[in-house]
Amino acid sequence: MSEANGAVGAAEDLSGAGADGRHVRVVLVDDHRMFRTGVQAEIGQTAETGVEVVGEAADVDQAVAVITAARPEVVLLDVHLPGGGGVEVLRRCAALTADAERPVRFLALSVSDAAEDVIGVIRGGARGYVTKTITGADLIDSIFRVQEGDAVFSPRLAGFVLDAFASTDAPPVDEDLDRLTQREREVLRLIARGYAYKEIAKQLYISVKTVESHVSAVLRKLQLSNRHELTRWATARRLV
Repeated sequence: MSEANGAVGAAEDLSGAGADGRHVRVVLVDDHRMFRTGVQAEIGQTAETGVEVVGEAADVDQAVAVITAARPEVVLLDVHLPGGGGVEVLRRCAALTADAERPVRFLALSVSDAAEDVIGVIRGGARGYVTKTITGADLIDSIFRVQEGDAVFSPRLAGFVLDAFASTDAPPVDEDLDRLTQREREVLRLIARGYAYKEIAKQLYISVKTVESHVSAVLRKLQLSNRHELTRWATARRLV
């Protein structure tokens, strides 16, 4: 299945329900091909799971095109994507999300468990947010729950959403943090949590050299000298 042309027309009669009689059409949106392949292998055995993967995309433009063409019930959406991120996909698909008869519902699936990422996509219209540590069985269950209109969150993330929507105060602007790209923020948090470069590379599906480049950029932008200073900086802002 190609990244940009993986969609199957919504009008086509595709394969049937899973072993329990349920069926849901899903689009995978993630910029890492290996991760998409792994998710499809885990959940996409339609005869067993009832989950039918009808399209894939690796960036915002591809995602909007595939989702519009395929009109799936559920989109598994990464938060950090080339072209503007998951929030931009949600913005451009707002009309599909609001369709009363055939709504397209979004479930964020991300390596990030940062409050700002969770709150951002929920405000953008996603029905839930789970992290990539989720098991295949739990992910399948989450997909069907979102299809039915439920809100689904990994356990500790629900508190972020409750706190955010209970507060009427806008979060303060952190100019230093705003200098960092989304990927740099991910690397920053993992460094601050004590992960080694190899562990970060594996977690984010990037090379060790790319991790090193991101760390150098973070240190330069924040005017810090080493990872110990970086950890103190992140801890002081409760980013860890």
